[in-house]
Amino acid sequence: GAAAERDVARILLEGLKRLEYRGYDSAGMAVADASGTIDRRRAVGKVSALEEVLTDTPLTGHTGIAHTRWATHGRPSDSNAHPHMARGRVALVHNGIIENYETLRTELEADGYTFESETDTEVLVTRIHARMSGGEDLLSAVRAMTAGLDGAYAFGAMAADEPGRLVAARRGSPLVIGLGIGENFIASDVFALVPVTQRFIFLEEGDVADVRRESVTIYDAHGNVADRPVRVSEISPDAVEKGGYRHFMLKEIHEQASAVSETLEGRLSRDAVLPEIFGPDARPIFDQVQRVQIVACGTSYHAGLIARYWFEALAGVPCDVEVASEFRYRRHVVQPGTLFVSISQSGETADTLAALREAKNLGFAASLALCNVPES
Repeated sequence: GAAAERDVARILLEGLKRLEYRGYDSAGMAVADASGTIDRRRAVGKVSALEEVLTDTPLTGHTGIAHTRWATHGRPSDSNAHPHMARGRVALVHNGIIENYETLRTELEADGYTFESETDTEVLVTRIHARMSGGEDLLSAVRAMTAGLDGAYAFGAMAADEPGRLVAARRGSPLVIGLGIGENFIASDVFALVPVTQRFIFLEEGDVADVRRESVTIYDAHGNVADRPVRVSEISPDAVEKGGYRHFMLKEIHEQASAVSETLEGRLSRDAVLPEIFGPDARPIFDQVQRVQIVACGTSYHAGLIARYWFEALAGVPCDVEVASEFRYRRHVVQPGTLFVSISQSGETADTLAALREAKNLGFAASLALCNVPES
């Protein structure tokens, strides 16, 4: 998100491109123009598809939000893509999963609201709109809305009636504020913002931030103004992907612990993993699982061996691991309720992808490719 004195559409699009290494199925952007009107563009597929839409029908304005979505509630579609809006007056982007969204949705429907999507995110933006319709400003509406949420979230909201303002909040998912001169930004990762600023504030659990062009005010989980430290990054935009390390292997070694932690952020409730991170149909599939079969090659195979210990020690579920190139060339005895997991470091390992197709042919209960599988 961005609140600036210049046009923000290109900044937002560049930020999405820098986060493309994360899994996603759709992308979108909403921008408020000089009159305060919020306009939106969305597209299923890659950020390049959104870029094509923006080329045909550009967005211009000084305040905006953008997002790439991974389907958790509702399948990939234009209507389920972010940003979500409520009656054209409030827009919101959201990372995370809201567990009690169905209850909240029913309450809003009883108040006369209708919904265009299957997502939990549209429930959030509609709740904000309902509070603002009662006379609250964007900040107070967001703070009141978060009080009733179960689950994990990081989001940025904007309102047509309050141009030049973003309100962001986080619980369980990362969120960072980028500080500029006459402009400020929000993002889920500093990588998205390095081209426009080197100064960052990392929000803490439960924080809500009032972000304007000239100021940033942060409130803690108790509603008190909080003083969060400003951190200065010395990483240049060209070197950001190596993160200051001499080479990528050294970077990967040192980032293993943080990589696991960041992978789990936004995917945990207070006492459990949220199954919706694997897609809208995951929960009923997982209820059937009696054992797990992992196939992978090379270092991914070694990761699978570690996963086997975790499945059996933590979940009490039997787990087998096999080299994908061997799995392809033998007959299989498939136990009922077997979950097939294919792991690929690159997403392009031919044997692993072939094993994935073989598993589907064998009728495994489910098939999860933990990689970005090439379109081919």
